[in-house]
Amino acid sequence: MRVVLAQPRGFCAGVVRAIDIVERSIEKFGAPVYVRHEIVHNRTVVRSLESKGARFVHELSEVPEGAVTIFSAHGVAQSVIDEARDRGLPVLDATCPLVSKVHAQSRRYVSQGRTLILIGHAGHPEVEGTLGQVDAPVHLVSTVQDVASLDLPSDTPAAYVTQTTLSVDETRQVIVALKARFNDLVGPNTSDICYATQHRQSAVRDLCRTVDVLLVVGAANSSNSNRLREIGVEEGVPSYLIADAYALDLDWVRGAGVVGLTAGASAPEELVLDVIAALRQVEPVEVTQMNGVEENIVFRLPPELRHADGELDGVEA
Repeated sequence: MRVVLAQPRGFCAGVVRAIDIVERSIEKFGAPVYVRHEIVHNRTVVRSLESKGARFVHELSEVPEGAVTIFSAHGVAQSVIDEARDRGLPVLDATCPLVSKVHAQSRRYVSQGRTLILIGHAGHPEVEGTLGQVDAPVHLVSTVQDVASLDLPSDTPAAYVTQTTLSVDETRQVIVALKARFNDLVGPNTSDICYATQHRQSAVRDLCRTVDVLLVVGAANSSNSNRLREIGVEEGVPSYLIADAYALDLDWVRGAGVVGLTAGASAPEELVLDVIAALRQVEPVEVTQMNGVEENIVFRLPPELRHADGELDGVEA
């Protein structure tokens, strides 16, 4: 069996930064530190950080007074930031800088008097955070049909922003529908979807031209991982999303000459290696890596973690 690894795959710069923030916070300030929601959508990462002294909570009310608090990579609503400030919690913000960029765009459009439309999936933490970043109604759409159902006049001065982890093609279709629906519309183009999301989606499309089966390592609640599997299906390749090697059904790959293997942006490489080991239970495996983009983007850590004498006092966010 040949196994071809997508390039790029796995951790993106935003995830690396978020994990580094938790680990360095534990080293600098001592355990425990409290993280609001999963720092990234991957249980292996969460369990590893828990073993080092991170405590994951659903709401800030679960954080003890004065405890170091970290916001997840998905971002939070302004009300969460205000609550942390009111309580005097020392905060480190692990929001991905690309998500923060969407927040800034949203506030700018609303300040211009435009009606804001968010392209995203209801209930996703990133979407919840973006919805809570502006003091104005936000219209959430996921599909072209949602655009048609918007109860807004066609001459409404409107603007759109997007969830960073969507399918580029899907988002493009919704933007086309918005442009047809509104006479006065502004917004970023699809290049503002996270670079890592675009790279991984492009790599999967290329990979699907040469494989019989596609395996995507990632969590069921990971938006970008789900999009990778959906792209495989669109390309006509049997495609499966698996959290880890234990979720692999070997019947999926029996008789497959070439298996494509990739990982979502929050899945560590160790899980990919575990899947390869599981595939070797079927037959001998030859592993190759496709040519692809070499990512070298690095996001800066908060100043309190960059300097040896940095102090964390009050809300940084």
